[in-house]
Amino acid sequence: MSKAERLFALVTLLRGRRTAVTALELARALHVSERTIYRDIAALVGSGIPLEGEAGVGYRLAAHSHLPPLMFDPEEAIAIAVGLRLVRAATDPELGLAAERAERRVRAVLTDAIKQRLDWLPYRIPVLERHAALRARHAQVRRAAAEKWKLAISYADEAGRPSERTIWPLALMGWGDRWTVLAWCESRQAYRNFRLDRIGELERLDEPFETSETLSIAHYFKTELGIDDIF
Repeated sequence: MSKAERLFALVTLLRGRRTAVTALELARALHVSERTIYRDIAALVGSGIPLEGEAGVGYRLAAHSHLPPLMFDPEEAIAIAVGLRLVRAATDPELGLAAERAERRVRAVLTDAIKQRLDWLPYRIPVLERHAALRARHAQVRRAAAEKWKLAISYADEAGRPSERTIWPLALMGWGDRWTVLAWCESRQAYRNFRLDRIGELERLDEPFETSETLSIAHYFKTELGIDDIF
């Protein structure tokens, strides 16, 4: 990666974050040393990029700063288009409509040559009517996880044994054509995974839940899987 490409990637990383990012995090993301990050930060500030922060604390774009819109190369545009179409097919109707709007906005800033490549994409990802109930359930879980509301669910395990659970939905994890709800189960007092297609009745309770350092999706990945949180 050239210095110009690295500086562009650094600005892109900072644009995507609301809070300060440490030099160590930036170095790991770009596969360079912290010393290189400090030099790059100085170069960006010297070129007029409005950055805030300091060594040991972290860096971020200054509040209310405005940078020109990003452009996409052909492979990036294809990746975004395929991803948005997967969202339409594999998540819920509300997100599907948002994906359609997002694709129109992305296409609006593309060159004609890249638009033509998107028109010739070999991918076909249909939205199937038989998945409508599952997609509606996906929307309920997604909103509950985002707003931190408990859910009461009926669930059948792999052997078909039914149970009633109250869960704290922490995240939805995609496994190709299936989704798993990563949750804290009140009856088991432990983290549990629930396949979305095995959830029967589902009700959002008027009971919020609070995550903490010892009960969260990041804690789940660290303690159950031995890895840092993934996106």
